[in-house]
Amino acid sequence: MDYKDTLILPDTSFPMRGNLPVNEPQTYAKWRDERLYSRLKNTHNKNAKTFCLHDGPPYANGHLHIGHALNKILKDIIVKYHYFKGENIRYTPGWDCHGLPIEQQVEQKIGKAKKDALDKGKLRSLCREHAQKFIQIQSSEFQALGVIGDFENPYKTMDFAFEAQIYRALIALVKEGLLAERFKPIYWSWACESALAEAEVEYQDKQSDSIFVAFSLDTNALQKLGVKEAKPIIWTTTPWTLPANVALAFNPTESYVLTNDYFIVAQALHQKLVENLGIGRDVLRTLSAKELEGLETINPLNGRKSLIILGEHVGVSDGTGIVHTAPGHGEDDYYVGLKYNLPVIMPVDDKGNFSPLIESMNLVPKEYVSEFIGKNIFDTHKSIFEILGQALLKKDVITHSYPHCWRSHKPVIYRATTQWFILLDKPFYEGKTLREVALNALESVRFYPTNGKNRIYSMIENRPDWCISRQRDWGVPIAFLLDKESGVALLDEEVLEHISNIFEKEGCDAWWSYEITDLLPPSHKHLSENLVKSKHILDVWFDSGSTWSAVLENPYRLKGNDYDAGSHPADMYLEGSDQHRGWFQSSLLLSCAIAKKAPFKKILTHGFTFDRNGEKMSKSKGNVIAPSEIIKTQGSEILRLWVALSHYQSDQNISDEILKQVGEQYRKIRNTIRFLLANAPTNIQDMVGRDELGEIDRWILGECDKVFDEAYSYFDEYEFAKAFQGVMNFLTNELSGVYLDLCKDILYCDSANSLRRQSIQSAMVMILKRLLHFIAPVLTYTADEAFNHASNALRGDSKDIFDLSNLSCVQRYNLNVNEDFARLLRVREKFTESLDTLKKQKIIKSSLEVCIQTSQDNEFSLLDRWLIVSQVYGKGYKGKEELARFELDNKEEFVLYRAENARCERCWQFVVENQTDSSASEGSLCKRCKEVIA
Repeated sequence: MDYKDTLILPDTSFPMRGNLPVNEPQTYAKWRDERLYSRLKNTHNKNAKTFCLHDGPPYANGHLHIGHALNKILKDIIVKYHYFKGENIRYTPGWDCHGLPIEQQVEQKIGKAKKDALDKGKLRSLCREHAQKFIQIQSSEFQALGVIGDFENPYKTMDFAFEAQIYRALIALVKEGLLAERFKPIYWSWACESALAEAEVEYQDKQSDSIFVAFSLDTNALQKLGVKEAKPIIWTTTPWTLPANVALAFNPTESYVLTNDYFIVAQALHQKLVENLGIGRDVLRTLSAKELEGLETINPLNGRKSLIILGEHVGVSDGTGIVHTAPGHGEDDYYVGLKYNLPVIMPVDDKGNFSPLIESMNLVPKEYVSEFIGKNIFDTHKSIFEILGQALLKKDVITHSYPHCWRSHKPVIYRATTQWFILLDKPFYEGKTLREVALNALESVRFYPTNGKNRIYSMIENRPDWCISRQRDWGVPIAFLLDKESGVALLDEEVLEHISNIFEKEGCDAWWSYEITDLLPPSHKHLSENLVKSKHILDVWFDSGSTWSAVLENPYRLKGNDYDAGSHPADMYLEGSDQHRGWFQSSLLLSCAIAKKAPFKKILTHGFTFDRNGEKMSKSKGNVIAPSEIIKTQGSEILRLWVALSHYQSDQNISDEILKQVGEQYRKIRNTIRFLLANAPTNIQDMVGRDELGEIDRWILGECDKVFDEAYSYFDEYEFAKAFQGVMNFLTNELSGVYLDLCKDILYCDSANSLRRQSIQSAMVMILKRLLHFIAPVLTYTADEAFNHASNALRGDSKDIFDLSNLSCVQRYNLNVNEDFARLLRVREKFTESLDTLKKQKIIKSSLEVCIQTSQDNEFSLLDRWLIVSQVYGKGYKGKEELARFELDNKEEFVLYRAENARCERCWQFVVENQTDSSASEGSLCKRCKEVIA
C-alpha cells in the first residue's frame, strides 16, 4: 500500500520563486494607491518617539547610478526599521535643482551662442524644465528601489517658496553680521568661469612644471648687507604666477646661508640643494631671517621690485625655504600680504587667460606681451622659461596631487576676485565665532562611524571663510542692490524682506525680470536711480545647506512649502563620506549661524561603490551596473539585500558575481520562510500554550530570542551586515540544520491534532513572526508577500506586514529550558561525523537505520528525535552489529548499532517489533502510524 497520501505534507501558496521583477512594481503600485506612507507616519501613538531622517538632496540631473541606490536603500532601511520599532517616522525626499551642471546640459542642448543670446528668464525656464524632467525620472527610479516616503510632496530647491526661504537664510546671515564682501584669492574654475567652495574641489594627480628661480637683491639691499652679490632662490610649481609676484617670504625662525656662489637658501636645506641644484657648498655668511626682512629683490621675469617678508607658513622640508609670494594667487600669500600691506595684482581673467593688465603693469617684457594676453595661463610656461634665462636654475616636470574642479575636472587656480563670504572667525553669539559655535555643536552629535567626528571637526577647524558667490545664471541670486559709485550693498532689512516676498510669489526669476524700482518697497523707491543689481548667485551648497530651515523648521509655513517632514534638528543626516566637506558642513554652518545649533542629532556615512576589482565604474570601462538593470533582471530585493549585507561604511564592490552570491542568500531566506509557512497551523486556536511547548521547541525559541535580540541591538547601531550574519547563521545551523530537520517526522507522520505536532507548529509561527518582522525593513516586498500567504495563526487581525509595527508584536518568549542543549549539540556534531563516515562507506543510507546506546543513566529522553535515529538504549544493551562509537568530552561513550526492528513503511523508522527480517515487514506499520491510519 502507498502511504504517501496519509502523510501531512507541507502546503503553502507562497511560491518558491519570487518572480520579483514582475511582482515588485505591482505591489509598489498598490502601496502608492493606498497612500502607504501617509498611513505609516500616522500609525503610532502621538506619544511615541518620532524619527526624522532629513534627505540630502540628490542633484536633479541624469539617471540614478549604483551609489544613489546604496544611499536611498540605506535611508529606506533605517526609516523602516524605526517604523517597525514603533516610532513615528518622517521622510520627505528632496532634490537640489540649481547649479552649473544643469546649465551646462541646457547649453549643450541649444548651443553656447544661442544660450548667451537668451534672455535670463528664458534660460532659467529651460533649466527649470530640465531639472523637473529628471526629478520625475529619479523619483520613479527611487520608488522602483522599494523606497517609501512622501513622494507626493517632495521638496525642490527651485520651488518659488523654497527659493524665498533660501534667500531668507541669506538675510538671516546679514542680520547676524556674518556676511562680508572681500577681494581675496579663492579657488577659481577657469573652465566653468566661476568661484568654487572647498567642497567643490577634488584632488587628482597633475603633471606640473617645477622650477627653481634666482631673484637678485637690489643695490640698496646689497649695500645694507655689505655684499657685492646675493640671489635668493625660490621654488614653485606654478610658474604662471610669477608675473604677479610682489614679495619673497622667509621663515622668521630659520637661519639662511649665503653660498660662495652668492645664492641664499635656508640653512636646513643647503646640503640638499648643493646636490639638487649644484650651488656652492661653502658658506660665506649665515644670516637670520630678521636681517633680511624689508630688503628688496628684483623679479627676473619683469624687473619689478619684490619685498622680502617673514611668514610662519614658510616650511623648510622641501623647496628652498623661500616662498615666491603673489597675494592674488594664494591663501597664505594673501594673509601675509595683509600684514605687509602688499598690493594684490590679478592679471588673469575669468576664463583663465592673461588679461591686458600684463601689458599695462609691465608684468612681462614688452616684446613678449602678445605671447601672454588672451593665452591660457598654463600655455605660457614656455615663454616664461625663455624670459627667465639664466635665472632659471632648474626645470623639472613633477606629478603631484592638485586641486581640480569637481564639475569640469580641469585644474583650478587661486585667483583674487570680489566675492561674498560667510565669516567664520567673527564673534557673533555670546562672544563666540561661527567656527567655535559649529565645533561646540559637534560635541552633541553621534557619528556612525565614530571617526566621522574627527574628520568634520578638523575640516571646520582649518577651513577658510566660506565663499558663497558664484558667477552663473541658474541659481538663487545674491539679491543685493549695490550703490553705483561705491559698490556698497544696500542691506536694509525692509528692502531685503520686500525682495523675499516677491520671490515667494513669483520665484527669484523676478530678480532678472523686475526693474530695480519694482524690487524696492515704497519707502526706498527714490534710491533706484543710484542702484544696480548684484550679478552673483549663491553657491548651490548654500541651497542644500539651508534645507533644514525650509523643510524641517519652515517658520513661515509657506504656501506649497508646508512639509510634514519632522522637526529641527533632524534625528539623522545620511550621505556618502565625502559630505563631511560638503552637505554636512554647509548645513552645520548655516544652522549654527542662524539657529545656534547643529541641524542633526546623528550623522551616518557610507562609502563609494566600485566594480569587483575595486575600480571606479565608468561607461568607457564597460563596468557600470545600473540599478535599473538589476531591478529588471533580478528585482530590487536583491539590491536591497546587497546593501544590508555589505559593510557600507567602507567602499563597496558590486558585480554580477557578487549579486549572484546575494541571490543565494535571498533564496535561503525565502525557502526558510516557505517551509515555515507550509507547516504552520491554520488558526490561532490550533496554537498551544506556553506550558505545552515541548522541550526542543522551547530550546529553539530560546535560541531565536538570543539571535534576534542581538540582531536588533546591531540594528540600533545600524550594523545591518552583522545583524544579518547572526540571523543567517541561525537560519542555516540551528533552525534548518537542526530543528526543522528533526521536526519533519512529527510534522509529516503524526496526526493533525497531535500535541507535539501542534507544539512544533506553534514554535514555527513564533519564529516566522520574528523573522518577517526582522527582514521587513530590508526585504519589505518578501515580508509582505509572505504575510499575505500566511494563515490566521500568524496574521491575526493584521492587514499586512506593516501592522507588525512595534517590537511588542514579536516579544521575547523567556521560556525555561531544562536540558543542556550545548552538550546535546556537541553530541549531535560527533554523531553526524560518525554517520557521514558510515554513509561514505555505504554501510548505511539513513540515520534511521541506526539505534544508539548511551552510557548516561539520565540521558535526554528525546535523544532519538534529536539525532533522528530509530531507538536509544541504555548501558546494558548489546546490539548484534556495532557500526561505530564515539566519546564526548573524554567521559561519555556512545555506540551506534544497526537497528534490529523492522522498518515502518509509512514513517521509515525501524521500530516495528516482532519481525525477524526486513522481508517479513512488508506493509508493516509502527504503533504510531497504525493509530494515525485508523
